[in-house]
Amino acid sequence: MGPLSGLRIIEIDGLGPVTFAGMVLADMGAEVLRLTRGGAATAAVFDEVGGEVLHRGRTAVPVDLKSAEDRDKVLALIEGADALIEGFRPGVMERLGLGPAACAARNPRLVYGRVTGWGQTGPMADQVGHDINYIALSGALYPMGAGDQPPCPPLNLVGDYGGGAMMLVSGVLAAMLEAKTTGRGRVVDAAMTDGSALLTSLFHALRARGLWSEQREANLLDGGTPFYRCYACRDGGFVAVGALEPRFYAALINGLGLTPDEAPQFDRDGWPVLQARLKALFATRDRDDWAAHFAGTEACVTPVLTLAEAADHPHNQARGTFAAAGIVQPAPAPRFAAQAAEISAERRALPLDQALADWAHAPGSSVT
Repeated sequence: MGPLSGLRIIEIDGLGPVTFAGMVLADMGAEVLRLTRGGAATAAVFDEVGGEVLHRGRTAVPVDLKSAEDRDKVLALIEGADALIEGFRPGVMERLGLGPAACAARNPRLVYGRVTGWGQTGPMADQVGHDINYIALSGALYPMGAGDQPPCPPLNLVGDYGGGAMMLVSGVLAAMLEAKTTGRGRVVDAAMTDGSALLTSLFHALRARGLWSEQREANLLDGGTPFYRCYACRDGGFVAVGALEPRFYAALINGLGLTPDEAPQFDRDGWPVLQARLKALFATRDRDDWAAHFAGTEACVTPVLTLAEAADHPHNQARGTFAAAGIVQPAPAPRFAAQAAEISAERRALPLDQALADWAHAPGSSVT
């Protein structure tokens, strides 16, 4: 049983951050009902992209949110819920009769979590967009990528998941904790623009001190230094070098057969030449050869693994970082003491009436 065992959360089915947030909450032990679209979508409820992983651990309940009858049943479910999470554009849930005010009237302690790209307010709130657009506007995208190329999208990790889903999860958890004391819920407005902007806090601090340039690949953490970047190896693989501290840098230089006099760490004017030299050195051996060479040292050199390779790495295997529940997938994180990071493979479909009956008869339920 996870730390959220006993908490009930309704997830209004969607894509991107709300789906990931529902998975994380279920991984932590919450009982999550995922309300899916009814009709033709019901037959394909588990066939969506990412469904085998992102929909794990929770029950799918097909509903027609435009039906007055189904809407009333959803409101009855809400009476026994601790939180609801949704990712529609602003105003959609209100038009369906399931907005925060309607839900609070049935359950004043309900935490209502909303995740969108632009947020619930602001001049762009009603505009469409995707992860790349939200992190572009927040400033998070601009620093990423090679200095002589356009910014490179960091998959959808920064907007959808880091700035969206994880901010939604933390906000919902905080509001549920408060509701346990006050008996009053809150509306959580998680905007990917806000969240991804928050993730750039360090770089705003560095910029204010004159330690961060707007030029890509010219800074400490963006590949601008020879000792914090990736290098290609002889076999086409890559190694990641993160030797920031002088002690770690000394181990790197020693492992490469160089001396501190040949390669002073903070000689910025010498970085281009040093980077070229390290590039040539790393190209002389295969990736795994370099990994073995630096293993056990403080040089902070690791192989850059593919998704498939990561699941087979001895460290990840020892920790159970990945698990096989039908397919190989990341195990729940973070870990909690005395609890194994196990994946709940349960992904079942349940009729709305049955879901309502189950919640009505569970201990402590207020569903009527």
